[in-house]
Amino acid sequence: MKSEILQPIVALAAWTMVMWLWMYATRIPAMGKVKELDTTNMVGGTGAKLDGVLPEKVQWIAHNYNHLHEAPTVFYAVALTLAVAGAGDGPNAHIAWIYVILRILHSLIQALWNRVMVRFLVFVLSSLTLVCLVYQAAMAVCSG
Repeated sequence: MKSEILQPIVALAAWTMVMWLWMYATRIPAMGKVKELDTTNMVGGTGAKLDGVLPEKVQWIAHNYNHLHEAPTVFYAVALTLAVAGAGDGPNAHIAWIYVILRILHSLIQALWNRVMVRFLVFVLSSLTLVCLVYQAAMAVCSG
């Protein structure tokens, strides 16, 4: 079974790994520059504890990496459902690509500029796209 919708799934997973690399490429050097952080003796904690400690622009990238593990998890499940149901080609694959493009745009806005209302608009558009995919998946598994 090869479905077109598998391509945007892999593309978004690959983009998530790009953000992961970007996060560590900026975060680790930034942590080394903060005198108050003794990274060799740090125990526990979360990345959120670095808010207000590391530069905002470094944290924007980390926050976006976290965001790529929230709503996109629904995308992965729905896209795989469409693939398994035999409905992952044509229009549904195109909708999936639109979702991926909007999520990449969301990442770039958040990581580079972080204007909240612009980022929110792109998030809403991606969410509406995801709603379309959920509807398509529901129709694929509930009909006939």
